[in-house]
Amino acid sequence: MTNSANPSILLVEDDQNFGDVLRSYLEMHDFDVTLATDGVAGFDAFRKSEFDLCIFDVMMPKKDGFTLAKEVREQNKETPIIFLTAKSLKEDVLKGFKLGADDYLSKPFNSEELLLRIQAILKRSKGLTKKADEQKEFNIGKRYHFNYPLRILSFDGSQKEKLSPKEAQLLKMFCVNMNDVLLRSDALTKIWGDDNYFTARSMDVFVTKLRKYLKGDENIEIVNIHGNGFQLLVKEEV
Repeated sequence: MTNSANPSILLVEDDQNFGDVLRSYLEMHDFDVTLATDGVAGFDAFRKSEFDLCIFDVMMPKKDGFTLAKEVREQNKETPIIFLTAKSLKEDVLKGFKLGADDYLSKPFNSEELLLRIQAILKRSKGLTKKADEQKEFNIGKRYHFNYPLRILSFDGSQKEKLSPKEAQLLKMFCVNMNDVLLRSDALTKIWGDDNYFTARSMDVFVTKLRKYLKGDENIEIVNIHGNGFQLLVKEEV
């Protein structure tokens, strides 16, 4: 993400002229736009920066938009994606949404319509993020309570563990994503500021500590999701 307060967009479009026109239009409406002209360059740009929204053409050389979206979703499940395509086949539309697309526009389209859809998606996604960020306390199963501002994990209302700042940040991310996969790359970027071998090993140590803190309830476990991250599983008691 750029240092600007403007929302950042990754636009991946193989038609250079169309891409330039669309980038200029979006920049006129206060978006910071990074343009890539094929799927490989697009994924490289995505890995190197953070974006508020992605716009992918479907038919591209080297790597098509569907493949690009699949790879992006393996790295980040939250960044909204809009597909642009010259085809409007039902099968393509369904495939796009199954890959995690937020919207789909068939070419040719009205630029103002795209702008309105972008604004609606960003408003929705930022609202969800804000709601999660505002939550301060969490119940983990029936026996644990986590107070994030105080960094206190309570067991059965009395036994208390004071967490370190990074332990508290990581546990909060697990709580916000409870029973869903927490992507390793997301946690490393947000808590450690970098996704590399050394920070990944550090995260593993903190996950081990959190497992120890939560071992009092057999219905709770943090499991490895191979190649992706971890999952805080909280089973319902029968």
